[in-house]
Amino acid sequence: MSDDLKITAGPFTFAARLESGLAPKTCTTFRKHLPFKSQLVHVRWSGEGVWIPLGEKDFGLEYENHTSHPAPGQFIFYPGGISETEILLAYGGVAFSSKMGQLAGNHFITVTSGLENLPELGRLVLWEGAQDIEIALA
Repeated sequence: MSDDLKITAGPFTFAARLESGLAPKTCTTFRKHLPFKSQLVHVRWSGEGVWIPLGEKDFGLEYENHTSHPAPGQFIFYPGGISETEILLAYGGVAFSSKMGQLAGNHFITVTSGLENLPELGRLVLWEGAQDIEIALA
């Protein structure tokens, strides 16, 4: 089964991969929701990132391959607890946090092409508002 993904976010298209070897439970769970469609909004406390709020939805996940400082092009999945469940995409420097303080999320997707468009996506979300996102198997 391929881990290759196609991500369409706003007017941009990115190639990416599920990090099945590093976050197998998160990737297996997320794969069940593909194609995944939602909207990106700009983060409030974390820096240069966009996120997908998922509210109180419980995916039954715990921490694996977790980080508070995802690199540009890394998606992290926060399983909930201190703050609401969410997915975050770093487009620049990120120190993942909420109004309650520092958080950590499971790094489960890495953008493999189109990285040069991530800052523009971030600026678009910041200045023009929520943008549609679709994550699908390539």
